[in-house]
Amino acid sequence: MSTAVREPFREVTSAVVPLPRNDIDTDQIIPARFLKTINRAGLGEQLFHDWRYLADGSPNPEFVINRPEMAGRSVLVVGDNFGCGSSREHAPWALAAWGIRAVISSSFADIFRNNALKNGLLPIAVSPEELERIVAIVRDDPDAEITVDLEAQEVRLPDGGSIGFTVDSFARRMILDGTDELGYLLAQEPALEAYERAHPPRVSTLAAE
Repeated sequence: MSTAVREPFREVTSAVVPLPRNDIDTDQIIPARFLKTINRAGLGEQLFHDWRYLADGSPNPEFVINRPEMAGRSVLVVGDNFGCGSSREHAPWALAAWGIRAVISSSFADIFRNNALKNGLLPIAVSPEELERIVAIVRDDPDAEITVDLEAQEVRLPDGGSIGFTVDSFARRMILDGTDELGYLLAQEPALEAYERAHPPRVSTLAAE
């Protein structure tokens, strides 16, 4: 058996990739024509493809992630209702492949949020007022850095303030440890084997005489 091994996520400090649009759906994150692959390699190039590239295939210089200063940034700030639309695990795959570790929004579609958590991508839901506060900070200083601290469950802002957030406790543990559900179960194997040794199989009452 194999399991996904990821870089443990405890805290990341980064300038922001700002994309404050509402209702960004999964087909905008990764268009359906790129869903034939089960290999995550190269999906970062398809992220936001139809916004990112012009009709002739050249990069759209106006689109945010094509700007040279965005390279290496790992926190995406978006508008409300991020990840709506159809279910596709490729959406968090593409975001992570580009280098995004956390997405901040005022709300996420349930399926996207669950897919993100299962793939080590941290969706952070804040209030509309808190989201606007972050957007305003980035608008005033595009190079401002924020810190996402999953251990403390807070976003620390450059003005000295902080915004708390909550994450499902089991998903949080998986992301902190850099593993997934299968990895968690495999890690329990010694305890399971010890339990089985201490509890011999019972005689089946259904066995043929």
